[in-house]
Amino acid sequence: MGSAISDYYKNGRATHLRVLSSMFEEDEMPIAHLFRSEQEMPQLEKRALTLVRGRVLDVGAGAGCHALALQEHGFEVKAIDVSPLSCDVMKARGIEDVECVNLFDTQLQSKFDTILLLMNGTGIAGKLSRLPLLLNRLKELMTEGAQILIDSSDLKYIYENEDGSMDIDLGGNYYGEVDYQMVYKNVKGDSFDWLYVDPTLLTASCEQCGLKCEIIEKGEHYDYLAQITVTK
Repeated sequence: MGSAISDYYKNGRATHLRVLSSMFEEDEMPIAHLFRSEQEMPQLEKRALTLVRGRVLDVGAGAGCHALALQEHGFEVKAIDVSPLSCDVMKARGIEDVECVNLFDTQLQSKFDTILLLMNGTGIAGKLSRLPLLLNRLKELMTEGAQILIDSSDLKYIYENEDGSMDIDLGGNYYGEVDYQMVYKNVKGDSFDWLYVDPTLLTASCEQCGLKCEIIEKGEHYDYLAQITVTK
């Protein structure tokens, strides 16, 4: 993805970014979408930006569209991503505080008033069993009274029949656990796990971690925006 973002920034275009998965047919990600303006963002993302307060951490910032929009509104934003090429592009686009770092790296120790994880932010957990690990790590980075703004989707619609019944193997892995691999030109990334989580399970996981989860808004296709705060 970093290679595609870099090409698009330099040339105004990029060839197809292929998205492979053992669970779905091959798909493509439009790179231009990663450079969208605030006006071009989906409703859930626009709503999230209206809820931001204080110092912001943008996790998995990509090409920096959210960080850039917030910075233009006067917020102090730190954008992080694991891709050096993505971070180079964000710096070139004018984002003032960019760091190439993994969320779980101990060198990231600052605290923030808002932590932003958009474009299916729960995906960073990878597996449902690791969701508490993600939430507890985010909790470590929160100031008193801080919030996490995170979105995801409930993939149950993929398994839903016309009569409303569900073709889900209850004895198998959680249906929101997906594997992906990105391919751009001759660059093939490593396969990685990505988690989509339904609102009920996210709320339950938050409660286990001493956090309160409120579903702020639901989208048109099983997607939703959640606001997470520390339980008082």
